[in-house]
This record gives sequence, C-alpha cells and structure tokens, in this order.
Amino acid sequence: MEIKSKLLLLSLLCFVTFNSAAQYKSKVNKVNGVEVYILAEPVREYEVVNNTGKGIQWGSFITSGLINESISTKISKYLRKLLKSFKKENIEFDAIIYSSGKNMTAIKFTEEKTPENDRIAEVTKLDNIPFFVLSEPIKKYNIVKNIGGGIKWKSYLTSGLMNNSIEQDLMKFSRKSRRKFRKGKIDAIVYSNGKRATSIKFL
Repeated sequence: MEIKSKLLLLSLLCFVTFNSAAQYKSKVNKVNGVEVYILAEPVREYEVVNNTGKGIQWGSFITSGLINESISTKISKYLRKLLKSFKKENIEFDAIIYSSGKNMTAIKFTEEKTPENDRIAEVTKLDNIPFFVLSEPIKKYNIVKNIGGGIKWKSYLTSGLMNNSIEQDLMKFSRKSRRKFRKGKIDAIVYSNGKRATSIKFL
C-alpha cells in the first residue's frame, strides 16, 4: 500500500509539473514574415546571428514625437529596419528574441522544424506574471478583462526622444493587474496589438 501511495503521489506531481509548464507555453506570431519571441524562449535550438551578442538597438530610429507607439508598432518598425540592413549584408535570420531593455537579438534555428516545436516558446514572467506577447497560449483560457495602457508620460515630456522600452510598456499592464493576479483571479496577460492587453484565466 505504501509503494502504491508513493507511485500515486509521484504521478500526481508529474501531472502538476506538466500541467503547470503547459500553462506557460505559447505559439508566437510572425511580424513581417519573421517569428518574434518577446519575453519568450524558443523551444527549438538556435544560434545568434549578430556577433556582438548585445542585439540591435531601436532607440535611435524609433522616436515618434508626442505619441509613443504601441508595442506591436515598435516591433514592426524594428523588423523593417533590420530586414533592410541585413539584406545589404546578405545576412539571413529566422527570428528575433527580446528579453529586456531596448535591443533585440536576431537568431537562426539549428534544429529542424517539427509540428511540436514550430513557433513554440516558453514564456517568461514580468513582475511575476506570465506574459504572452504577440503569441497565443497553448492552454485554453477565458478572457477576464481588457487592460488599458494609459499615458506614457516619459515620451510625452521628452517629445518622444526617450521612448519606453517594450518591458516598460508591459509593466504598465502588470501594475494594473498585480492585485488580481495575487488573489488568483487571473493567471496571465495576453498582448496582441495596439495599446491594450487582456488578462486571462486558464481553464
């Protein structure tokens, strides 16, 4: 009986671990034909294309005056600039990864694409909340509430010369959802486009 109990407990722990991991997996979108992993790590093996290891900054060419752009617009502009630059240098890449700050890293996959790993990523947390940015959770969920981004005062006061990073923009959503997350009313935040996000609860 003791052995059976231990086996049952082990099976339960494995299920909980797998179920928990599944909550934070997503299928990322493509922008301008390129896979974008924003606060997410591809499950496929890859190598970094740009040799500096620091990514490429967008701050010098994304300054929009008094209206700070949405996250999706920033990424789209960045990719257009990157594609143009890499085309001149005959550099090929498959995707970009954003972790923090004002830079992104271009990568090329070294592992063969399969239905199990195609555009699949492990999402990371911001302010302890899982964020699905330009990606769709693998696990089914219900929408809880739409979240507005609010005014970006830093961009307003500096005429756009100090645009927020993607991380800073996302933090505005997390601050508005922090209390509900702590109370277990929401499980994660999904951002698709524009200047609004959605809080969700997994089924």
